[in-house]
Amino acid sequence: MQPIVSVSNLSKIYASGHQALKRVSLDIAPGEILALLGPNGAGKTTLISIICGIVNASEGSVTVGGHDIVSGYRVTRGMIGLVPQELTLGAFETVWNTVNFSRGLFGKKPAPDYIEQLLKTLSLWDKKDSPLMALSGGMKRRVLIGKALSHEPTVLFLDEPTAGVDVELRKDMWALVERLRKSGVTIILTTHYIEEAEAIADRVGVISNGELLLVEDKKALMHKLGKRQLIIELDAPLSQIPETLVSWPLELSSDGRQLTYTYDPLNTDTGLSELLQAISQSGLLIKDLQTTQSSLEEIFVSLVSTKS
Repeated sequence: MQPIVSVSNLSKIYASGHQALKRVSLDIAPGEILALLGPNGAGKTTLISIICGIVNASEGSVTVGGHDIVSGYRVTRGMIGLVPQELTLGAFETVWNTVNFSRGLFGKKPAPDYIEQLLKTLSLWDKKDSPLMALSGGMKRRVLIGKALSHEPTVLFLDEPTAGVDVELRKDMWALVERLRKSGVTIILTTHYIEEAEAIADRVGVISNGELLLVEDKKALMHKLGKRQLIIELDAPLSQIPETLVSWPLELSSDGRQLTYTYDPLNTDTGLSELLQAISQSGLLIKDLQTTQSSLEEIFVSLVSTKS
């Protein structure tokens, strides 16, 4: 399958000398949700801005739907919808007029039925005649999404789409993203909320200091890099780990009732059987066992801190 977006050796050096991107290459498949994670200043917004034709690259190339974003600007820009971080909206125009106007900017014929359905999907229909100045921050965020979708793009970029919105609205946004994906829209989002990527993304890309550290299937990434822990709940508390077990990398909880063993699930020899046998031989009684997996947040922090 041909990628819908293809980025090759993309670099960006601003006039100040700051290098925001360093030879980034990335292919995005049609209909997938890709989450780009990275700290402030990592290069996420610069990457999106170049693909959308807002910022010029210093080096490299980008195609959208097989069209170069420079030579085929009109075609590629018409395929892309962008929801920026900033709430850049006029104050006095109505919701309906704002979204309709955005559609016209792309040379699209009026489609009142489509705009009506779009506003209903975004829970904005009852606000269609409201001036933008009367809307809450969360509703304005929905209007930005409506503007980005007004011309029926096939690729949607969401730059920090849930920044500053409450948890309930954030979950509504996630549900909307999933519905858009089912309709065939490819979605690329940048986010600071690790749980956002964990909840909705198919693949996760990690950017730090202008470099794309990795792009990988979310589940595969968590399986590959995520450490697993065996938590052993004891029948009676310990004051310290018995000498027969000190050779094992065990941590004793503050109340003395739990032993934690961290291991690599990809290692064929996890040592679990030997550990449990050693615990039994030491005379300790096990009350319960449970395993936990590293979260995406822990993996992200580990990757970025290792690179920096």
